[in-house]
Amino acid sequence: MPRVLWIAAALVTAAISLPDSSLAVKRGTAWTEWWNARSAPVRWQPSDTARLGPIAWKTGAAGIEWHEIVLAGRGEAWRTRVIVARIDPTRVRLRLDTAFTAGAPRWTIDRARRRDVFAVNAGQFLQTMPWGQVILGGSEWLGAGRGPLASTVAMDTSGRVTILHGRGVAADGVAWAFQSYPTLLRDGEVPFELQAADRGVDVEHRDARVAVGVLHDGRLIVALTRFDAFGATLGFVPFGLTVPEMAAVMGAAGARDAVMLDGGISGQLLLRDSNGGAHRWHGSRRVPLALVGTSR
Repeated sequence: MPRVLWIAAALVTAAISLPDSSLAVKRGTAWTEWWNARSAPVRWQPSDTARLGPIAWKTGAAGIEWHEIVLAGRGEAWRTRVIVARIDPTRVRLRLDTAFTAGAPRWTIDRARRRDVFAVNAGQFLQTMPWGQVILGGSEWLGAGRGPLASTVAMDTSGRVTILHGRGVAADGVAWAFQSYPTLLRDGEVPFELQAADRGVDVEHRDARVAVGVLHDGRLIVALTRFDAFGATLGFVPFGLTVPEMAAVMGAAGARDAVMLDGGISGQLLLRDSNGGAHRWHGSRRVPLALVGTSR
């Protein structure tokens, strides 16, 4: 290839590649890199969970287990803790919850009932209302939104959870559903828009993140990040991962399909252990919609 053409090709490649970043996981006292923007997978397989090394899952309430992963990244993400929870919908009854007062969103994890074993803020929102489609108890409350990276998390009347991409769902047979964005994984594949810069998604911005996905065995998986440079004291600070890095976290955690939820200061998660004790990761903003689970 002539030198001029080689330089031009190199410039084009540089213009569309992901920003330089990497993620390492702490194993004992050592750090092991498991993801790098220069060689980022575009498809994740179930076997890729080995990238994070052996995970000792904590047993929670019936149908729930979780683990905390400590990551080292670039910039604001130089120390990030990821709380990953797996929820079995055959043992945990899932539903959506809303809370408003005078038109303002009022939901936080502190509103969860004692019998609720899991709760997380759901979807994205515009001002005081959820964005996109919301189905509550089998009835459509809000109509579907549109976008190339929109996904719908739906729970049917049997409790099965699916994530559909690019459209809303028909209310027939659906008990609960909500839309969110951006899509992180479609059948294991990272969307085209997240594979490089200049494709309509900010792949450089860092923030606290929350994502939901479905594993290959049908279980729900939820991940929430916390800034971990100073322990739990400043965990609520909205520093964290990029969107492509969060897609990698979900892929390495075993998700087949996944979508981002509202993060930043909205991100909040409740998990109960086998003794009924509550483990809470608070946000600092009230939200209009939540995904909540109760033991069957």
